[in-house]
Amino acid sequence: MDKQELRKLIAIWFEEDIRDGDHTSLSCIPPTQEGCQQLIIKDTGVLAGVEVAKEIIAYFDPECRVEQYLEDGALVKPGDIAFKVYGKELSLLQIERTMLNIMQRMSGVATTAHRYQSLIADTGCHVLDTRKTTPGLRYLEKEAVALGGGMNHRIGLFDMILLKDNHVDFAGGITNALTRARDYCKAKNKPLKIEIEVRNFDEIREALATDIPDRIMLDNFTPAKTKEAVDLIREWERAAGRHMEIESSGGITIDTIRDYALQGVDFVSVGALTHSYKSLDMSFKAVK
Repeated sequence: MDKQELRKLIAIWFEEDIRDGDHTSLSCIPPTQEGCQQLIIKDTGVLAGVEVAKEIIAYFDPECRVEQYLEDGALVKPGDIAFKVYGKELSLLQIERTMLNIMQRMSGVATTAHRYQSLIADTGCHVLDTRKTTPGLRYLEKEAVALGGGMNHRIGLFDMILLKDNHVDFAGGITNALTRARDYCKAKNKPLKIEIEVRNFDEIREALATDIPDRIMLDNFTPAKTKEAVDLIREWERAAGRHMEIESSGGITIDTIRDYALQGVDFVSVGALTHSYKSLDMSFKAVK
């Protein structure tokens, strides 16, 4: 994430938390007193958010010094120390909750992505995130997915064309939607990848007949129907002389992702990576 954009977010986070002062700390801690706190891991998973934490610390108090032991993407376990921070105790106390909130959530997303991807690592299929993210935190959550071994789908509505069921219905069908998307990209000189969501085999055939999409998303297909769809698309590939990416989506869980990956799809998208994760437990404790 761009550092300037990150700093804007950090300013909002501290304004939300501190306002006119941390009166608890100000009431009992001398302003010049210095100390050290360490980031202790209390769960098993993938660490994420270390670089963001360093930006949070530098933003709030540039005089704080970070002694780092673990990198983003590291596999961690209870008792691991990610880093220590030395500086004014008032600063350490005011940084604590904002930094932990971000790191725990990013690490939870990274850990979830790692669990999903680990189940399909031998298949050649990749787990993708979605736009089902926390408003304002999308870039950080998607960064966490990548740190956990997953892959990022489009960032937003601006960097890829994804024609979903509502687009298709409003446009008057698969062919209309794809043709208009292709013509729009040409007219606007935007080299965007075009993906289309399909709900049945008739829509697959219609999409293939246009020779327009770069990727076909199989929405809410069973694993058995997914295999039939993959065979149909791969047969088309041989005749067309080009590769068509295939993505499975819709209600895929940790228990079913491998069943889909084994059918030969290139990607499986899972909204749960960023909306149903469990934050990784960690704490920021004073070193006495």
